[in-house]
Amino acid sequence: MKKFVSTLLIAVLAITAAFSLAACGSSEKITIAVPNDTTNEARALLLLEDLGYIKLKEGAGITATILDIEENPHEIEFKEVEAAQLPNVLQDVDYAVINSNYAIEADLNPTKDALGIEGSSSAYGNILAVKDGNESSDLIKALKAALESQQVVDFIATEYDGAVVSVVDQPTDGYDPSIDYAALSGKTITVAASPTPHAEILSVVKEILAEKNIILDIREFTDYVQPNNVVESGEIDANYFQHIPYLDDFNAENGTHIVSVAAIHVEPIGIYGGKQTSLDAIKG
Repeated sequence: MKKFVSTLLIAVLAITAAFSLAACGSSEKITIAVPNDTTNEARALLLLEDLGYIKLKEGAGITATILDIEENPHEIEFKEVEAAQLPNVLQDVDYAVINSNYAIEADLNPTKDALGIEGSSSAYGNILAVKDGNESSDLIKALKAALESQQVVDFIATEYDGAVVSVVDQPTDGYDPSIDYAALSGKTITVAASPTPHAEILSVVKEILAEKNIILDIREFTDYVQPNNVVESGEIDANYFQHIPYLDDFNAENGTHIVSVAAIHVEPIGIYGGKQTSLDAIKG
């Protein structure tokens, strides 16, 4: 009987030890939320590749998705989320890669809170865009000159402390000398923009145009689709929220005819900690 009990005890202890070892070796995967729109998802993945956590297939560029990940040595689990919702899911994942405009709206400071951030590539410069054929109208030229003004450059530098960076090389005084501003007096320009930083920047532009009695009507949108749709339909004159890679992809997918007028600023994309406070957890 004693021999039977001893044998049973040994078996129980062995099974317990096996389960303990299994538990120790089955740590949960690190989860990273990334934007689900094509170009910004690619930016997120390229950032993670630059940081050394994944490797993308050769040739994967600004249209890369998680299907283009060739090597994932840390077995990261990716969650594709609408860009605007990334700050809301941050607490539920280990990390999230967030566009600066949405980070700022969520009281995250890209230069202080981001655990890693992309370089300020002008390839992702946020643009003033209009429907093809309208880019040479005097109202749009007046809007462009105001957006490219030294006042806007200075506002971006002081207001965002590096989280938003101007890409305007030769700032204007706010006005285009080729325009007859008297003929534009009393007219209105409508612009679709995301709240931060675009609508905030446009508030400076509104004051510049008001000096010439031109009214700037800023319409705020929180998504990446409707601002292009309302410009395509003619409901709104212009938009200011996107970069050229996103616009090119949007036009190709939707058959729209929207063109860039000028690049104004860039918003570096960054990775932020949710459940984690440093990037060390990725490598375990």
